[in-house]
Amino acid sequence: MQLKARYGAFGHRSGLGLSIMALVAVAGCDVAGTSRIRTIPIIDGAVVASAPSGYCISPGAGMRGDDSAVILMGRCSGATSASAPPAIITLSVGPAASAGVLAGGGEALAAFFQSEAGRAALAREGRAEDVRVLSAAGTDATFVLHVADNTTGEYWRAFRGLRGRLATVSVTGSPDAPLTSDQSRSLLDAALAALDTANRLPVQPPA
Repeated sequence: MQLKARYGAFGHRSGLGLSIMALVAVAGCDVAGTSRIRTIPIIDGAVVASAPSGYCISPGAGMRGDDSAVILMGRCSGATSASAPPAIITLSVGPAASAGVLAGGGEALAAFFQSEAGRAALAREGRAEDVRVLSAAGTDATFVLHVADNTTGEYWRAFRGLRGRLATVSVTGSPDAPLTSDQSRSLLDAALAALDTANRLPVQPPA
């Protein structure tokens, strides 16, 4: 399924709630047979997706549209639980200029995600009652949520601007191998650091 088909007029929506909901709408997915791809340009080279140490990009998973993308990452083939616990890392990148929805700051974002619409957007099954926001805090660059979902358990998610685009990174475990809160937050921080490093230099379009 194409990204644009799933999200509808994604690039033409406005307002904090609708823009954020479009990026959090993808629920956790299984990532199997992950290759050794660690870094890849996306959206015609506008952004570079990059996985933290021990994790790789799954080439056959996620969705890509003309101006937005969802990339899934999992533990690299051959990695061990000691160095990289089983996890699914989801990177969603919105259209050009979509980072403007973050201009309201952490207070506006926290209020939205505490609302029924915000909790429904976070919920894997789309039900606001399934989700509790355990914490919501932001810095100048990043807004971070700690969420408890009745279906997926606890996980961490971060929002930030990336080359003018709204990007969100989430980290989840699996029912068979859930992550602790500390593991999930640590991996989220590592994923954000990898993304920052990969996007410091001008991005070249893919060959």
